[in-house]
This record gives sequence, C-alpha cells and structure tokens, in this order.
Amino acid sequence: MRTPVWSPSAQPEHLRARAALLGRVRAFFAAAGVLEVETPLLSQAAVTDPALASLMTRVSLPGFGADRPLYLHTSPELAMKRLLAAGAGPIYQICKVFRDEERGRLHHPEFSLLEWYRPGWDDHRLMDEVAAVVRAALDRPEMRVERITYRQLFIEGLELDPWHTDERELAVAARKAGIADADRLVLDKDGWLDLLLTHCLQAGLGRDGMTFLHDYPPSQAALARIRSGDVPAAARFELYIQGIELANGFHELSDADEQRKRFLSDLDERQRLGRSRPPMDERFLAALEAGLPDCAGVALGLDRLLMLATGVDHIDAVLAFPIERA
Repeated sequence: MRTPVWSPSAQPEHLRARAALLGRVRAFFAAAGVLEVETPLLSQAAVTDPALASLMTRVSLPGFGADRPLYLHTSPELAMKRLLAAGAGPIYQICKVFRDEERGRLHHPEFSLLEWYRPGWDDHRLMDEVAAVVRAALDRPEMRVERITYRQLFIEGLELDPWHTDERELAVAARKAGIADADRLVLDKDGWLDLLLTHCLQAGLGRDGMTFLHDYPPSQAALARIRSGDVPAAARFELYIQGIELANGFHELSDADEQRKRFLSDLDERQRLGRSRPPMDERFLAALEAGLPDCAGVALGLDRLLMLATGVDHIDAVLAFPIERA
C-alpha cells in the first residue's frame, strides 16, 4: 500500500524519542549552568568554507535593498561567538541549519544542530563534556570513550604519516585501497587525506562506544587555533559513533588577522573551484578584534544522534517531513 503524500516520514515513537532526547540535552545544560540562546537563521554574510554551500533568499524591507541577498546559516557559530565577545559566558543553542547540495542516508539540506561554547576551556576538556552530553542524551551512562590522534590513526591504519607524505604517495595509497576512480582523481593533499579517512578509516571509529579523533593537520584547522610543538597540529576534534561523524569541535581561534587570512584563502579556493564568492562576516571579525575570550566550542548533529538512539539507518526516519514531503 502506497504511503499517502501528506503523511510524516517519522513514526510517532521517533517523534517522541526526539522530544525526550531534546529534554535530556536541555536538562544537562541547565544543570551545568550553560545559557540557552537564539541567533538569527538569516545573515548578510555566508560561510566561506569551500566544502559548504549556503542557501540564499531575499526580503522586501524599506531601506534594506531588494537586491541584497541573505543567507541561511550553515551553523550558528559566528553569531554565537559575537555573543561570547559581548560577555555572554557559557552558551548553547539548538537550531535548524541549512546546507545546499547535501542529501543522502546521513544528509538533509535542513537539519538540527546542537552547538555550545565554554569560555576558559580547551578542546581536550570539551571532549570530556561532549562525551557526557552524548551519554545523557542517549541515556547510556556507561558508554565507552576512546581518543586517537589524526596522525596515529593514519600511521596505524594505513602506515602513512599525514605530516610527512605528499599527494603522490596518498594517491598510490588510495589506488591500493581500491577506492573507486582514484586513478582519475586530481586532489590536493587534504583532499586525498579526506578521501582516505572517509573510505578506509572512518568506518572503524566508534565501533564500541565513542571515538574522538583529534589533533588534525594544521591545513585543516578551519576555525581552530594551531597547537605548537615538534609536530604542530590544529586544536580540533571530531566525534564518531558506529563510523558516523557526529560532532566537530575546536579550541577556538581568537586572532582576527589570522581568521581574516583564512577566510580570504577560503574565498580564493572557492573561486578556483568555480563556487560563489559570498561576503565575509565583517561583524564577526570585528567581534574578534574587540576580544573573543579563550574558549572551546563544538557542533553536534542531533538528527544523527537520534538515528543512533532509535536504531534507524536513514535520516528520513527521524524527520517529520523531509524535503521531498515538505
């Protein structure tokens, strides 16, 4: 029997599971003294990350400019950091975010994100709290946690040192691993590393609980600061459960000049790839210049977390109305 076009994709028990999960998350942060905030979904600036595509719209307001585009945010990160610079203290937000060109078993152009920031913390301390939040949200207090560095994962899994290899060696490794079309791909070093991570290593992460992958190559720092040392690394981590990426966190970069350089580099890369070159968030950069407190922050995908909580294998099973039924 055909499913009626008006009916929801998620079963009633999955709608109830979402409400329960959100209740546990909010209870956790209330007990921890972290303030819930809201920031705009629409912005006059857009994400510069070459891997992300923003959705765009316009509004008709006197004096605003009918031809000026507005962008649906891909993350509340920049606006939340403006609140941090204004002295908001520890904050979190549960909101919808939007990313074009993303659809599949784990992807939907509109999804729910939990994002929070902890002034005075670094990425390692925040990993402890991320684990606590996930345990609380899933109601699995004994859930196991492990940590592995990005470098260690590649050395143990592929016998490659990401810090001391080049595109040619990585391409050879991709072909040996049998990755489809690897012999025809033309990628930079980070492109090959990401391909090897997603196709050869990611599936083994978080098989018996949570795995935090941390200390990324400096070239993949995004909005994280670089930790100095014999082998400099980006103070960044990702959380995986059952091979699924759930969270991305940073010891946040607070240097406005360095952040501007990274944004400009992103825009140049977008132009090289034939992507749009959206306006940078100058208000965010002004907030960095005013003074962002030393802090760590993380974004966690709630729909994927709910998939794990309910045991479903497609994101549509936890969405009331996916885009095809919206």
